[in-house]
Amino acid sequence: MRLRNIPGADAAIAESSYCIKEPETQKGHWQEVFPSSQPLHIEIGMGKGRFIMDLATAHPEVNYIGIERYSSVLLRALQKMEVTPLPNLKFICMDAADIAEVFAPEEVARIYLNFSDPWPKDRHAKRRLTSRQFFARYDLVLAKDGRVEFKTDNQDLFTFSLEEIPEAGWRLDASTRDLHHDENLNKGNIMTEYEEKFSSLGNPICKLIASR
Repeated sequence: MRLRNIPGADAAIAESSYCIKEPETQKGHWQEVFPSSQPLHIEIGMGKGRFIMDLATAHPEVNYIGIERYSSVLLRALQKMEVTPLPNLKFICMDAADIAEVFAPEEVARIYLNFSDPWPKDRHAKRRLTSRQFFARYDLVLAKDGRVEFKTDNQDLFTFSLEEIPEAGWRLDASTRDLHHDENLNKGNIMTEYEEKFSSLGNPICKLIASR
């Protein structure tokens, strides 16, 4: 997917109080950026922010951080936050590979991965957010009873993810290849922009939950 550069996106992010600059300085102290000390959940690759904003609205008892590496995409989420501010949500513009530099051990209670880049070429497998390399990074920041939740419509990526979980030393707690027809896993489901688009085209949505 080609991303269109939006002039002024970097400046808008730098000036926004909703986006944390120099996030590594908050390592171990993330609760201080929120009004209340609450469990911390993060979404990696949040896109335009619909999922995490709806989640933060539905669960004010949880603090959320949305991570997006592309400033032109993150800008759309910032624009939404200016219209509907949420006290329990902040954003970071960064590469997900650096999360252990930003979050302390056991600081994160839950990690959401939604419709991540499939990186279809085999030589790029380690870049996939559900690769064993990324699960090793999640292990460094996730609480002992924490979990990773992943959704995608890409069947090959989902199969890869299912195979990587045991290889990473993690446990598969639940999975489905048809989320919207799975009564248990679909309960309380909040859709992303991509999820709504792909499901409307008849594409089944896959979901898994993993823990250690």
